[in-house]
Amino acid sequence: MIPLADVLRRHWPAYEQKFGARLLPSHRHAVAAIVSCRTPALGGHLFECDCGEQHYAYHSCNHRACPQCGYADATAWLERQRRRLLPLPYYLVTFTVPQQLRALIRSNQKLLYDLLLRHSAAALLDLGRDHKNLGAELGLLAVLQTWTRELRFHPHVHCVVPAGGLSADGLRWVRPKDPAYFLPEAALAMRLRTRLKQALQQDHAQLFLQIPRIVWSLDWVADVQAVGRGEPALKYLAAYVYRTAFSAQRILSDDGQRITFNYRHRQSGTLRTVRLPAECFLHRFLQHVLPRGLTKVRHYGLASPAAGQRRARAMALLQAAASHSNSAAPSSSSGPPVAQPGLRCPHCLKGQLVLLGQLPPQRKIPP
Repeated sequence: MIPLADVLRRHWPAYEQKFGARLLPSHRHAVAAIVSCRTPALGGHLFECDCGEQHYAYHSCNHRACPQCGYADATAWLERQRRRLLPLPYYLVTFTVPQQLRALIRSNQKLLYDLLLRHSAAALLDLGRDHKNLGAELGLLAVLQTWTRELRFHPHVHCVVPAGGLSADGLRWVRPKDPAYFLPEAALAMRLRTRLKQALQQDHAQLFLQIPRIVWSLDWVADVQAVGRGEPALKYLAAYVYRTAFSAQRILSDDGQRITFNYRHRQSGTLRTVRLPAECFLHRFLQHVLPRGLTKVRHYGLASPAAGQRRARAMALLQAAASHSNSAAPSSSSGPPVAQPGLRCPHCLKGQLVLLGQLPPQRKIPP
C-alpha cells in the first residue's frame, strides 16, 4: 500500500505547474496539510524506552481530507453520542440529486452544498410534521457526502433521524403509526426538488437559468433505510461523519504515470481496481475537498442548538416512558471505564515509553 501523501509529493508539483491560478485555495491548503501530516513539519514529541530506543511521534494535520486523521475524532464523537442515545429505532434517509445538476454543483460548491444540506433537512422536517404516519417535529443530523467508491463526483446528503418526534403542542412524544414504515420516499424526493427549485428561482435567478429544464421534471431520489437502534446506529453514522473520500490503504501502485487503487463494489462486495493517469487521480481526489468554512455535519429540528427547550422536553418525555417500561429491567451499565495501558516501545515490545520533550515544527529527523 502507498500513502496518499507520497503520491501527492510525487505528482503535485507537475499538477500545480499545469493548472496554476485555476487551483482553489482549499485544494492547495488540503495538499499542504496532507503532505506535512505526521512529519517534522508539524512538530511532535520525543519518547525514549528503557531499552535505549528513541521514538518520534509527529503531530497530525487534522485536515478533514486527510486519510491519516479522523479516527480519534470519530471515537470522541461516538462517546458523546452514547450519552444522548434515544431508546428508538433510527432511519438513514439519503437524498441524491440528478446527474444533470452535478456539474453546476461542482462549479458552485459553497452555495449549492449549503442549499442541498438545508433543503434536504427541511424536506424531512416538512413531511415529518405533515404526513399522516407521523405528524411531529423531528430532530436529525445531516451529513454531506460527495464521492462514490471510485472517487467520482456524486453529491448526496445522509440524514439520520430517530423514529419519532415531538407533538405540535409539546406534550407528547409521537411515534410512527405504522412501526414498519417511516415516511414515503417519493414524497421526500419531490419535496426536496420543489424546495430547491423555489430557493434558486427566488434568490439565485442567474444560477437557476443555467440548470437544464429537464432537471425539474425528473424523478429525484430519496432512499429510506432502517439502521437499527442504539450504539450500532451510532457506529454506522460515525463512519459517515468522519470518513474522508479516500482511506489510507487503498493505493496499490504508482508507476510514475498511473495510479492504481482498489474499492469494494457495492452490489457484489468484491474488491475491484481502478487505474488512472496521475493527473486524473489528483483531479478526482481534489474535487471532494470541501470549501473552507463549509460545515458538512449539521443538526436540524429538535437536534439543532436553537431547539434547547423543545429538545429537553422531548428527552424528558422519552426518559419517563423508558423508566416506566424498564423499571424492572437490569442495568445495562458495563461498569467503570478501564484504564488504558501506557505507550509500549514498538522496538522491544516490553518497555514503556517516557516523554522526553516536544519537537518544534520543521525540526529534522536525526540520521
